[in-house]
Amino acid sequence: MQLPEIPLLSMLRERMSWLEARQSVLSQNVSNVDTPRYAARDVKPLDFQDLLHKTGAGPFSTRLMSTDPRHITITPSSHGEFDESVSPDVEASPNGNSVSLEAEMIKVSDTQAQFQAAANLYAKAMTMMKTAIGAP
Repeated sequence: MQLPEIPLLSMLRERMSWLEARQSVLSQNVSNVDTPRYAARDVKPLDFQDLLHKTGAGPFSTRLMSTDPRHITITPSSHGEFDESVSPDVEASPNGNSVSLEAEMIKVSDTQAQFQAAANLYAKAMTMMKTAIGAP
């Protein structure tokens, strides 16, 4: 089994991809804060149970394939596009814009912190794997 196919690493990669997509959508909201009739958008949250099933790590998963009784091969998760939805922060202004700069900046900051946490977990897991196999 290759290291990137480990369920924990696969889930962290999927989470970081989702956070990257969310950051992109939020930056579009901020850049269109003065655009008439622009509706604030956001990325739909990830469903943890679906993510477990994608990576083959769920308790009732059928995605595990055994090539040898002592080995387990896990299929990597698919990185696809994430669903966006219109999520107005506030009531629309007179020009029809529904973006609140303050609310968007709070979401951007939260997304950045979550991405940093996931990246740190990924790095720690890789360090732990290297230590386990005896690599410097």
